Amino acid sequence: MKINYESEKPIFMQLAEEIENAVISGAFPEGEQIPSITELSATLKINPATANKGVNMLVDAGIVYKKRGLGMFVQEGAVKMLTEKKKNEFIEEHITALVDEAKKLGLTKKDVLSIIEKQFDK
Repeated sequence: MKINYESEKPIFMQLAEEIENAVISGAFPEGEQIPSITELSATLKINPATANKGVNMLVDAGIVYKKRGLGMFVQEGAVKMLTEKKKNEFIEEHITALVDEAKKLGLTKKDVLSIIEKQFDK
């Protein structure tokens, strides 16, 4: 996991995203334990309160859950939930912008689809 200390995005949000990416990639499998707040804060050199805030975002979202006295674990179904979330974010952030820009440039739907197909084939 890596934190960009120069980013405008708050560190706790970066941490939450890094854990989400680790869940999607299988680095933190469903049902398995994630590193503790102490481990995260020491490894990433961040305040434990900041690490706690990031992990609690994931608890609130249903991605991880707490087992009292044992730690934090990845919720069953988290990969599917996160994949859907990331797909929606991708569409909102990239595809919508791509379509808007294509329209400004006078590209047709057929033009855009052809360009995308070529990029997929590379």
